[in-house]
Amino acid sequence: MVREERLQIILDHVSKDNKVMLAELSEKLNVSEDTVRRDIKVLADQKLLTAVRGGAVAHSPIPHHYRAREKHDVASKKVIASKVLSFLKDGQVVLFDGGTSTLAVAQSLPDDLRITVVTNSFPVASALEDHPTVEVIFAGGRLYKSSFTTIGHETINAFRNIRADLCIFGICSVHPTIGITTRDYEEAEIKKTMIEVSKETIALSTLEKINKADPYYIGPVTELDTIITDVSPDDEELSAYREAGINII
Repeated sequence: MVREERLQIILDHVSKDNKVMLAELSEKLNVSEDTVRRDIKVLADQKLLTAVRGGAVAHSPIPHHYRAREKHDVASKKVIASKVLSFLKDGQVVLFDGGTSTLAVAQSLPDDLRITVVTNSFPVASALEDHPTVEVIFAGGRLYKSSFTTIGHETINAFRNIRADLCIFGICSVHPTIGITTRDYEEAEIKKTMIEVSKETIALSTLEKINKADPYYIGPVTELDTIITDVSPDDEELSAYREAGINII
């Protein structure tokens, strides 16, 4: 079997099962594990999957650009947003990142809720500009056009000057052993800082982002207090996170 055929089989397995194991592929393809490892590296270099110890896992299927993401799975984002509201109390300082699920939360805030939102998201800030009782602090910096957020040193410093009660952020991908990851290095640095300065961290994730991985590391799953999803907390895909002591809603 030529390499191109092996690569396609590997991609087909990842697409179907979200992961592949070296030993399993070695037997199926009738080649050594070293050969499979080299094939996986080729695909990882093309950013078609993420190589991990013993195999590979799928990337998140979510579109990268904000304009595409805002139209993606709108109903699920509304479900997630409704679940977040019980965590919000008057007097809190809450960090919002630039995810479209986070924007759905901002758009759902009750008119009488009195919190301070700190965000680097232009859409979140715009959604809250007419809210009667929510104060907004905008973390300035360089505009990252694919997500309509600010990034860079100034943005990180703005978040570092905050001691937040709660951090609410959308995740691109999460895996029980690989951790929380994203597709962009600078976005990863922003999210790391947001987690560091917050007492409690809530990750918003549709099921299609669960058990996936992307190139840039944010932190281990143990840094999350809660994962809010669009499915039942008892879903089998979430079992590893429950076992890690994370609150699943």
